[in-house]
Order: sequence, then structure tokens, then C-alpha cells
Amino acid sequence: MNKESKHWKEQLHEIIYEADTPAGKLFDVVLLILIFISVLVVMLESVAPLQQVYGNYFNIAEWVITALFTIEYVLRVVCVRAPWSYIFSLYGLIDLAATLPKYLGLFIGNTEALFILRALRLLRVFTILKLVRYVGASNHLIKAIRASRAKISVFMFAVIILSIVLGTLIYLIEGNANSGFSSIPRSIYWVVVTMTTVGYGDIAPATPLGQFFATLVMIIGYGIIAVPTGIVSSELNDQKKIKTNTQVCQYCNEPHHDNRAKFCHQCGKNL
Repeated sequence: MNKESKHWKEQLHEIIYEADTPAGKLFDVVLLILIFISVLVVMLESVAPLQQVYGNYFNIAEWVITALFTIEYVLRVVCVRAPWSYIFSLYGLIDLAATLPKYLGLFIGNTEALFILRALRLLRVFTILKLVRYVGASNHLIKAIRASRAKISVFMFAVIILSIVLGTLIYLIEGNANSGFSSIPRSIYWVVVTMTTVGYGDIAPATPLGQFFATLVMIIGYGIIAVPTGIVSSELNDQKKIKTNTQVCQYCNEPHHDNRAKFCHQCGKNL
């Protein structure tokens, strides 16, 4: 019985967590269709005329999709050897956030809670985040961002210091010109808006020196925007050199193993 149960869980694990088999590919395709339908229903519900005419159909569709997502969530927990690692993983929390709001709505029925209920209903849009699991390039991007987080953190700290220095300088230049630079924090806000090329226009330098200084801040902003892109791109190039597959460890849920790997690089168990 134990061996049969183990065999059943392994087969289920291959279907749900991997996409190398025909059954696994079919499972992913069906789940992708359900995700798109779920997000579409959430968006159409916000259109008042459609909600008045097709509200009952939307509700039925939501319950059917929620039930299927619930079954999927339970199966994902059952077929892994370390269920808590999945439950508290990023994907596990996303799956729970996409499924739970419909059930919570059953317990919030009074008039005072209608606003909370609407907020919970909007949380169902989290189903769109389930798509991340099925986009292979996103996995490489996530790993590249994680690998470069130390460099990006140092860079962001330098940007914060630069913003404070530039904000202080523009305050000294424009502080008495009645152009909106009434304090250093407000001047720092202008620097951030200018460097990110957002340019709301609510604050603008009025003096020639201030306008020249603004030009320098804009040029610096273009350089700042390019740096994180270069850091992540470098890590992405390194990721491309490593060939991985869809094999997911049953013990620790670690994905992205080398094609020739026989053991998990995270926990050392057999794949």
C-alpha cells in the first residue's frame, strides 16, 4: 500500500509540477485557459451594465473556477514530500491568494462589510500571477534579479545619497525664487521625479542656474536608468549558459535543475 501510494504521488507530481510529459503539458494548458477565463470574469464584473445582465453567470463561473483552483491547490500540497515548503513559497502564496477570496466572501455578508467584500473580490486578479509559473523566461529573470540583488542594493543606496545631495543643491539655488522648492524634502522629490524622467511639472526651476542644474539632473537620470538594466542583463547572459529543465524536486520543491542532474542541487535527494 505504501509503495502504491508513493507511486501515485510521483505520477501526480510529474503531471502537476513538470511539463516534459504529454499529461503535464495538457495540465498546464488547461490551467492557463482557466486563469485567462478567471481574469476575464474579474474584469467584466467591474463593468456595471454587464454585471446587471450577466451577474449570475459570472458568479457561477467564479465558483466553478474557484473549485478547480482549490482542487489544484490541494493536489499540489498532497503530491510533494515537503508540503509546507510549497505552502509558504511564492507560488504557494499566490495560489492561495487567488483561491481564498471567494470563500471569505461567504463569511462577509452584512452591509458594513460590502467594501471589504469588494476588495476581496478584486484579489482574485492574483490568478494572473499564476501565469509566471508557466513562462520559462520569467524564471530566468527572477533568478537573474536574485543573483544581482546585492549589486542593485548598493546602486540604489548610491542613488538615494545622490538624490539627497542634488535635492539640497537645488534647494540652495531655488529656495528664494518662489518656484516651489520650499524645503529640502520637496526638492528631493523633484530630483527623483526628474531623474526618473516622469516630470509631473508641479515644481520647476525658475532661475537660469536652476534650469541648467535641472538639465544636468536629467542627463544623470538617463545614466541611472541604464545601470540596473546592465546589471540584470549581465546576470541573464550567465543564466543562458546553464541549460535547465522543468524537473522539480519532490522533497524541497527546488526547480531549475541541469539537464544531466541526477540529484537536487538544493537538498541532495534523488530526482
